[in-house]
Amino acid sequence: MSSFKDLVAQREKLDSQINAMMQREKAEGIAKAKEIIEQFGLEVGDLFGRKGVAKGKRGRPAKKGPASKKRVGKKRGKVAAKYKNPSTGETWTGRGKAPKWIADKDRTKFVIK
Repeated sequence: MSSFKDLVAQREKLDSQINAMMQREKAEGIAKAKEIIEQFGLEVGDLFGRKGVAKGKRGRPAKKGPASKKRVGKKRGKVAAKYKNPSTGETWTGRGKAPKWIADKDRTKFVIK
């Protein structure tokens, strides 16, 4: 039966073999990829899509001008709560999915005045 030290030594040897094999196969893969890139005259945009070109509807380039500068990336301010649960004090703005305490109920009872 193998001792703990023997098993650790075997694991370290296997780890080094695994790393060496991974590096070798990675280098082979890179060489194959370079060969194909040269053979077909490929560029980065061909492989990974065009970067820097904003896409609009249906993959078309987005229109430029004031209409294209809608609220993309701009943060909005917080919205005041419209509804309040009288028993817990929990509030809801009326946006998004309704919480369980107000779902399927008459909301006029919960309106904050």
